[in-house]
Amino acid sequence: MAGDAQSQEPQSHEPQSHEPESQDPQSQDSQSQDKGTTHFGYEQVPVAEKVTRVGQVFHSVANKYDVMNDLMSLGSHRIVKRFTVELSGVHEGQQVLDLAGGTGDFSIRFSSLVGNSGHVVLADINDSMLRVGRDRLIDKGITRNVTYAQVNAEQLPFATDSFDCVCIAYGLRNVTDKDAALRSMLAVLKPGGRALVLEFSKPRNPLVGKAYDGYSALWPVVGKLVTGDAASYRYLVESIRMHPDQETLKGMMENAGFERCRYHDVMGGVCAIHIGFKPLASH
Repeated sequence: MAGDAQSQEPQSHEPQSHEPESQDPQSQDSQSQDKGTTHFGYEQVPVAEKVTRVGQVFHSVANKYDVMNDLMSLGSHRIVKRFTVELSGVHEGQQVLDLAGGTGDFSIRFSSLVGNSGHVVLADINDSMLRVGRDRLIDKGITRNVTYAQVNAEQLPFATDSFDCVCIAYGLRNVTDKDAALRSMLAVLKPGGRALVLEFSKPRNPLVGKAYDGYSALWPVVGKLVTGDAASYRYLVESIRMHPDQETLKGMMENAGFERCRYHDVMGGVCAIHIGFKPLASH
C-alpha cells in the first residue's frame, strides 16, 4: 500500500518456468508461520502481532502518504498506476474492488470507468487510510458510485462472485497470510473476472537492483524529515525486500486457483503487475 516506484516501458511475461534466483521469501514465511511467527520487515514477530504493527505503520503515515509517494517515486507512480488500470479492462457498468485502496488513487480512476451504472468499493484494513481516501474522493465530488469498507484481505466479507475486477496495489506484501488473501480475492470475483496485483518485485539486472537498494535506503531519512517517522518507512523498505519475486507470486496465484496468470515488469522488475483470471467454470 505504500511507496511507489519509478517506471519505464513495461515488459510482459506470459506463463513460463524458471527458478527464482534466490530463496523464496514466501516459503521462509510459511515456515515461520508454522512456528507461530512471521516477518515484520526483517524482524520475526508473533503472527497475531503483525496486523497490529502494520496498522500502526499506516496510522502513522496516512496523512502524508500521497506526499511521500510523490517524493519517493519522483512522481512516476502515477504512470505505473495508469498502466495498471489499463490492464484491468474495467468498463462501464462493472463492479470493482479496490483492495488495500488506501488514499483512493485507483478508486478515482475506476469510478470514471464504471460510470453511474457500475460500482467501486474502496476497501482497506486501516481506518486512518480509509478515512483519508474517503475524504479525498468526496472533495473531488465522487459520491455516486463508490462505497467504503474496512476489511481484512484474508477474509473478504463480500458475496461469492461479486466483482468483475479486484485490484490490490502495494498492499499484498503487508498481508500476513498472502495465500489466504489470494484465495479470498478469487472467491469474490465473478467467473472470468480478473485480479491485478501491483507490487514491488525483484529487479532483473543486478546493477539496477543495487541502485534501487541504495535509493530506497534513503526513504527512512526522507520519512523522518517529512513526517517525523523514520521507523515506519524503514519497515516499508524491509517489507519490499521480503516480498516474493515475480515467478513465486505467479505460482502463488496459480496455487490459489487463478488461471492464465502472467505479469508485466516495470523498471526492469522494480515493480511488477500480476494478472490472473477466475476460471469460467470449475474444472
